[in-house]
Amino acid sequence: MRIAIVFSSATGNTAQVAQAIREACAGHEIVAYGQPPQNVDRAELVFAGSWTDKGSCTAEMKAFLQDLHGKRVALFGTAGFGISELYFASLAERFKGEVPQGNQVVSTFFCTGKMPAAVRERYETQLKEKPGDGKLESMLRAFDLALSHPDKADLEGAAQFAREAMEA
Repeated sequence: MRIAIVFSSATGNTAQVAQAIREACAGHEIVAYGQPPQNVDRAELVFAGSWTDKGSCTAEMKAFLQDLHGKRVALFGTAGFGISELYFASLAERFKGEVPQGNQVVSTFFCTGKMPAAVRERYETQLKEKPGDGKLESMLRAFDLALSHPDKADLEGAAQFAREAMEA
């Protein structure tokens, strides 16, 4: 099978997931790998991934997805606030909404990804301005929970996602 793995990764989290997918695709021909834009004309299956930017994929990933025609697509992503399967499901629906008709989304995979230290610093500053703010306290907890991600289990999940997408 000819496979393309195209991803937007600002902090390296999504790149780690993409690498796990690439390793799971051993034995198949990787016709494209890296940041968009990529030529995926020869690909039979396109893995398209992004970090979560304001609740959806990045602008560059949206542009890449809009150029797909007649492709089987497997979407993946990382999210700093991914502490629930419900949230991941909502992200999957938003990412799917960026894939034009005429393509087939065969699978999705999302996992938590750590955020830059500057994010925590911003939340701490805001909390000093609004002591006891439950939403900010929750955001700090989510930041701390995300620090170890993507972890081994996340990367194994990404590899399983890749194997299942190739069979779909």
